[in-house]
Amino acid sequence: MTKTATSPYDVAEHLRTREDMAAYLEASIEEARGDAAFVAKALGDIARARGMAQVASDAGLSRESLYKALSGERVPTFDTVLRVVGALGLKLRAEADTL
Repeated sequence: MTKTATSPYDVAEHLRTREDMAAYLEASIEEARGDAAFVAKALGDIARARGMAQVASDAGLSRESLYKALSGERVPTFDTVLRVVGALGLKLRAEADTL
């Protein structure tokens, strides 16, 4: 039997444009079904794609605290989410839910 070599998939390697990042975040919010840690992890993926140190600086946070907040193991404050989204050059929007 032949063994197949695999490597871990890292979505951050594929998020090159703000449009890609916005689409990924939007899909993650829809998929999360209220799981804030899931959305935080998606924001972490996007921040890694942009450069965690730069995003932390632009958001006015330390790199270490940003890694922790966006690890997916905890729920960041809404203030942190807004700072990160702004630092990434993205916007959060609301729309009416279709029932």
